[in-house]
Amino acid sequence: MKVIGLMKFGGPEVLEVIEVPERHAGPGEVRVRVHAAAVHPSDLAVRANGYGGRMASQPLPHIPGWDAAGVVEEVGAGGDGRLAVGQRVLAVANASAVTKGAYQQQLIVPAASVVRAPANLDFPAAATLLMNALTARLGLDAMALRPAQTLAVTGSAGALGGYVIQLAKADGLRVIADVSDLPADRELVKRLGADELVTRGPGFTGRVRELLPRGVDGLFDTALLNAAAVPAIADGGMLVTVRGWNDAVERGIRVFPVLVGAAITDTAKLERLRDQAEAGVLTARVARVLPAAQAAEAHRILERGGVRGRLVLDFTTL
Repeated sequence: MKVIGLMKFGGPEVLEVIEVPERHAGPGEVRVRVHAAAVHPSDLAVRANGYGGRMASQPLPHIPGWDAAGVVEEVGAGGDGRLAVGQRVLAVANASAVTKGAYQQQLIVPAASVVRAPANLDFPAAATLLMNALTARLGLDAMALRPAQTLAVTGSAGALGGYVIQLAKADGLRVIADVSDLPADRELVKRLGADELVTRGPGFTGRVRELLPRGVDGLFDTALLNAAAVPAIADGGMLVTVRGWNDAVERGIRVFPVLVGAAITDTAKLERLRDQAEAGVLTARVARVLPAAQAAEAHRILERGGVRGRLVLDFTTL
């Protein structure tokens, strides 16, 4: 079978179509025939340096990817009856696991990481859902804000930021979102449900304080501002980060770094997110679909920035 992988770390050009031996689902596993796989910023980190070199000792090829949508081909022994051959499903993979990432024609993952696909989404849209929505859910659960409390969201027009806004509104929170001056971005973020918009960039935290002089109760930082976001947070408030940042912060502010890999076998959470997508609480946003063989171009586009929604690789063309 074919995968999109790399034999050495580097720029987008290291991604190539590679033939690897076919594998079969073992006990507690499922094999999915991938139709679509989303392209995430974390995929760029796998390709460039193997998560800071942590993957260097793994057997080649390295295969990026977290999110896939497709059809169940095999169900290994010991299944719980949730999944059946021929079923449309979503799967979450981990590029640093032995079964590797989602850029594969035939993806093998723990059955716990596979759920029925939303009936209202096609494969490309479905492939954009779980990893980002799960990250958003984990961060919101860590803060455990009460209805009517305030949450600021950075990077609000991005795929992760959009899911944070929608889940936060479903939780009853008041959402203050950073946004560019582009009319399309402002319209998008308002449509996602943000209550107030604050212009992003230098002075962002001051503008939040103008709106809320005591600061926000929590801040979900998808834009990687880290310490620079802290002045917007009230004393005793909370900050969620997404790349492991966890430096000491004053004024009693607690920091919650979200590491999504630890939760990708939490089937109950995955199913809840699927249900919320099916109910229209979560909106899947596909920026562009490219043939899987053009994965290098997808990585170049993502690196250039400005992508709204998720790029998706079409594996039916491979």
